[in-house]
Amino acid sequence: MSIKIVDLTHIYDKKTPNETVAVDHINLEVETGEFIGLIGHTGSGKSTLIQQLNGLLKPSSGEIIISGYNITDGLDQPSKKGRIKKSEVNARKKRLIEVRKRVGLVFQYPEYQLFEETVEKDISFGPNNLGLRADEVTLRVIEAMKTVGLDYETYKDRSPFELSGGQKRRVAIAGVLAMKPEVLILDEPTAGLDPRGRDEILAQIKALHAREKITVIIVSHSMEDMAKIAERLIVMNKGAIVLDGTPKEVFKHIDLLEDIGLAVPQISYLIRGLVKSGFIIDPSIITVEEAKEALIKILVKKSKV
Repeated sequence: MSIKIVDLTHIYDKKTPNETVAVDHINLEVETGEFIGLIGHTGSGKSTLIQQLNGLLKPSSGEIIISGYNITDGLDQPSKKGRIKKSEVNARKKRLIEVRKRVGLVFQYPEYQLFEETVEKDISFGPNNLGLRADEVTLRVIEAMKTVGLDYETYKDRSPFELSGGQKRRVAIAGVLAMKPEVLILDEPTAGLDPRGRDEILAQIKALHAREKITVIIVSHSMEDMAKIAERLIVMNKGAIVLDGTPKEVFKHIDLLEDIGLAVPQISYLIRGLVKSGFIIDPSIITVEEAKEALIKILVKKSKV
């Protein structure tokens, strides 16, 4: 399920004193099955961009084409009477319904959107709205809960409001997964979680991507997390894309990232310091695991000498 963004711009409070260009002429293509980290400082346009991918926000200009569906078509086609044709509005609504079945968006702190009496009812809300049979809905709920590490029998009848913060986060994500999206977009999915909860959520998302081959886009401020799990990084600043490549390619640009208020994984600074000190070590190392392996090799080599 590919995504193509063509010359996309989004302006808040257009033609007012508070006019703000949040997304500025972005062109981007996402291929089916990619695992992308979207990074940038607060206000760089990340959240605005992802909310356009399932039609929650209407672009000021440009096009978004998702799996052949142009979800921006018909927005600026006024009739002779100066109004957008009703047929175009209805056609767009149908496209959006189809796209929203395929593109799942998990907002930051999604647990604030929990509302049902039990975990099972909350997770099944979306699938029920698809008109699925009851047995199919139950199967989807069981599968989604398993994916996020929650046992169905243990949690299905519990109130989501009685759960821990991390468990609530998992229930909220399971509610999106139960829709079986082909694209999963998560806005800061580990925000506010302790290290253990964060690692568990990321591991489950990574395992889901590997198993289902769905497209995953994660918005994050954690360079360490993105270095470990993302296959491609897109860096935004002032509404524009400034870097796009593999984590190793992106994190080479330490000075540029620092200039726009970001950083690189802490291990990258350590490696840079070691290189400056004369150690023969791969300067593109960006994870603790890579550094550990490289340093062990250096120690083993020195011990033999």
